[in-house]
Amino acid sequence: MTLLPDLPQNAALLALLREQGVAQEGGAYAYDGWELRTHPDLVERLEDLAPGWPVLWAFGVPVLAAKGVAAVVARGTGLLLVRLSERPAEPLKPGQPCPPLTGQGEGWYPLCPWQSELTSSESQRLLSLQIRHALTYAASLSDDDSTDWQGRPVQAAGGRTGKAKGRRPSRNQDKRRGGRGRHR
Repeated sequence: MTLLPDLPQNAALLALLREQGVAQEGGAYAYDGWELRTHPDLVERLEDLAPGWPVLWAFGVPVLAAKGVAAVVARGTGLLLVRLSERPAEPLKPGQPCPPLTGQGEGWYPLCPWQSELTSSESQRLLSLQIRHALTYAASLSDDDSTDWQGRPVQAAGGRTGKAKGRRPSRNQDKRRGGRGRHR
């Protein structure tokens, strides 16, 4: 089962994830019947880059979506795919291509989620900005024009948030409770 809506705008992404997905009913690294295809550290990074935005799941892969249209995908240990109208600006380092999504004119761009050549705060700022742009762009691709009380795109009905089963606790757990936590 996929929690990302089966919309025409998501067809190519869902086809790729379905093809690469591995059904797994139980175990430490399974989520809704699928083997996790993203390292828990990258899932945490995605959550940090888009705080408060619900993470949807498709065939064991975390996805951010606006109005049900996929905007950001986290895969493996070091790949963010962002859906944008144009290539992300410098100085962001691109990630490994992900055919067929990252082909010419497909609208998906690979980014390295860690951006080690930048300072931690600059990496966080620039990647968060690209994710906000991707969410705005994805919302513009939707036929749904509803917004929430803050003017943000309403998520598709049935969207579920939360941590993946079997995932280790967040490293920033204390920080999120108001404690000191670990600083990067």
